Amino acid sequence: MADVDDVRQLALALPHVVEIDSDGFDFRVANKGFVWSYPEHKPGRPRVIRTDIAVLYVGDEAEKQALLLGEPERFFTTPAYDGLPLVMLRLDQVTVDRLSELITDAWRMRAPEDIAGDLDDALGSAPPPGRAGQPVGDQRA
Repeated sequence: MADVDDVRQLALALPHVVEIDSDGFDFRVANKGFVWSYPEHKPGRPRVIRTDIAVLYVGDEAEKQALLLGEPERFFTTPAYDGLPLVMLRLDQVTVDRLSELITDAWRMRAPEDIAGDLDDALGSAPPPGRAGQPVGDQRA
């Protein structure tokens, strides 16, 4: 099962990634967050940074719902994240290989087109279908 050290190692292995100073972890590409530690909010209590839970950028509501419904033991959300393309991942419920796939996908969706090819060059693979760094059907600039 994965942990915070795996998140850090996988995220920093991707091109152009910066880790933002935080109480947990916070990784960005081109100043856009793609994976960070979960800031848990409980009414009447201070926020707690949970490094056993990762917040992942997933691109759109359809992908979010697919993960939440398909793997509820791994993924969850809260009302604070309604309408946002983000899911929370219980790190102790995922393998390092699956975590690598999720972090890489999040990176691809957040990386600008002009640097997205750097990952493909590093991996020696072609970009996914659609615009580099964006899922098919995603028309955001």
